[in-house]
Amino acid sequence: MSSPQLRLRPDAVSRDILASIVVFLVAVPLCVGIAVASGVPAELGLVTGIVGGLVVGAMPGSSLQVSGPAAGLTVLVYEAVTTHGVAALGVLVLATGLLQVGLGLVGFGRWFRAISTAVVHGMLAGIGLVLICSQLYALAGASAPGNGLDNVAGLPDLFTRLSGATAVSSCVIGVATIAILVLWKRLPGRLPRLIPGPLAAVGLATVAVAVLNLPVATIEVRGLVDSLRLTGLDDFGLLTNPALLGAVLAFTLIASAESLFSAAAVDRMHDGPRTHYNKELIAQGAGNTVCGLLGALPMTAVIVRSAANVQAGARTKASRILHGVWLLLFAALFPAALGLIPVAALAGVLIHAGAKLIPVTMFRPLWRDHRGEAVVLVVTALAIILTDLFMGVLLGIGMAVVKTAWETSAVRLDIEELDDRTTVALTGSATFLRLPLILDTLEALPKDRPVELDLSRLRHVDHACRTALEAWSAHNRAAAPSMDGTPREAALAAAAPDGEGPPRPTAG
Repeated sequence: MSSPQLRLRPDAVSRDILASIVVFLVAVPLCVGIAVASGVPAELGLVTGIVGGLVVGAMPGSSLQVSGPAAGLTVLVYEAVTTHGVAALGVLVLATGLLQVGLGLVGFGRWFRAISTAVVHGMLAGIGLVLICSQLYALAGASAPGNGLDNVAGLPDLFTRLSGATAVSSCVIGVATIAILVLWKRLPGRLPRLIPGPLAAVGLATVAVAVLNLPVATIEVRGLVDSLRLTGLDDFGLLTNPALLGAVLAFTLIASAESLFSAAAVDRMHDGPRTHYNKELIAQGAGNTVCGLLGALPMTAVIVRSAANVQAGARTKASRILHGVWLLLFAALFPAALGLIPVAALAGVLIHAGAKLIPVTMFRPLWRDHRGEAVVLVVTALAIILTDLFMGVLLGIGMAVVKTAWETSAVRLDIEELDDRTTVALTGSATFLRLPLILDTLEALPKDRPVELDLSRLRHVDHACRTALEAWSAHNRAAAPSMDGTPREAALAAAAPDGEGPPRPTAG
């Protein structure tokens, strides 16, 4: 008797083919738009999508998530290209891929799941805000000033000089694109399910520009082969620049975290095989290594394309491999079609994508139930806007660690006044973070009677706290009377518990 998998094979093949076409239609405008927003030729976005389908799609790890250029790396790529030139992109992505492969081989993939979700959402929110601010300039037919803070500061001036046929036409096309994206799924009938929103929006905008002969900028087409710049051995000399090494670490952290968080999200969408995180990290690294050799954009697993793949009924990894085949055929056979796409339409697509990165709906319940997490999210997002992506994420991780350390080092002091002494029992975890509270409480105790500290209930006492308590005890012995007339040293020894465990120092 044949297995259920074999009986379902014909149906699975047809579903995978249909899903691959859906994902291809979603991927084309996103690949092109992300490349343009990153400051590189549009064809390089398609190259990354092709590698994501043919290379990563064929490797083990996650069976249904789809990889390609992602909006989450747009800001970082743009900054790297602007600062170091397009020539440095290949070696940056190649080094990122090799580092990802190494991390996957040593089993580091599962540790990316330990990154605070508040930091991840803050990172995505910061990226979304920076992406929106930069693409508002492209939507208006203007050039962005530079980094995130400059883009934000320049918005008032941009709005005051929106005049002329080119600027007005670009704004109309961009705003109309966003409106189509927002309203597309709400349209009645089967059309919204058959044609993805990004493709419909860009397609309608392209037709409108061509029919009305609007004076808006369109994509510059170089050709697939002409856009490639193969990375050579000489390019590795660029990695001696510490700034480039920092960019590699940022690429690795963000691409890996986004891919593995996407894998966790995709696993919740289907009942098929679960993701093997280390293998998925190796697959992402292999894809980025190939992209780096070709001088293309870095890749991550992309939740938009992955969700489209699952919702279209994909059953196996064949759907994502086939989507790479369709991208390759499109880039090889119809490159001139890219030159018809208005830049303002792609800006509208990316503004819509950036807005979806901002966790608006989850922020209110997060603030209500986990205020510390909400603060980490906001600080991470603002730090990315004010500094850069790498420093913003590092600050967010640092804040998350400090918040966790503060919460886990909670300590309670129970004070009991007895006839001959005062006892102070500490419960919880005594760390340097709680030293001000502990010492302020101890110093406020009456000085005319001995004080006994009971540390036996503590789960943990760090070195700083133990040292401070011993110093306080030694300092107060001379000032306080003994409990029963015995020497103070004997009283201290009697207060220490037998066996292992924290001592109970006695002042006086």
